[in-house]
Amino acid sequence: MKPEGRKQEIIQAAAILFKEKGYSAVTMRDLAKAMGIKAASLYNHIQSKQEILSTIIIDLAEEFTYGMGQIVSSDEGAIRKLENIISLHIDVTLRNADGLASLNNDWMHLEEENLLYFEKMRQDYEENFRNIVTKGTVAGEVKPYNIEIMVFSTLSTLRTLYLWYPKQNNIDAAILKKDMISVLLKGVI
Repeated sequence: MKPEGRKQEIIQAAAILFKEKGYSAVTMRDLAKAMGIKAASLYNHIQSKQEILSTIIIDLAEEFTYGMGQIVSSDEGAIRKLENIISLHIDVTLRNADGLASLNNDWMHLEEENLLYFEKMRQDYEENFRNIVTKGTVAGEVKPYNIEIMVFSTLSTLRTLYLWYPKQNNIDAAILKKDMISVLLKGVI
């Protein structure tokens, strides 16, 4: 097996453990046991538990940042941009629900440089979202509700999708996207 493949396996196994127990509670021995290898073998592929956490969180944050950049730079209206943001969150969640647990719950354990980098990406992402909603409100595309409530409500739902969706056995991904976009953007009445 290629070293990068093995490293990715370690990262995926760690993401599952971090989701189940939280970053602080997981040891390298726990990770090795989950993978059926000796703890010392892990260090052939990674330097530390911190490297694993950073990889999980920064990779996901960069994926969201890139996606948001594409959405912001498009010529589409606010509603279509918001639909694309919701789709982005759903797509990332379906690909990596375990990693999103670390992004949402363990980011504060990042070491300083990565922590600052992550916080900047998160702030920029939220500001881009806020700007789309604001421009949509000004253009009359979005109802003039309180911007902060709209941002909070939408992003809170999307950020916790990783907790809810894996427990749903009968909701197809296409239905999830269609209905979640409708509910988040149009409400239930």
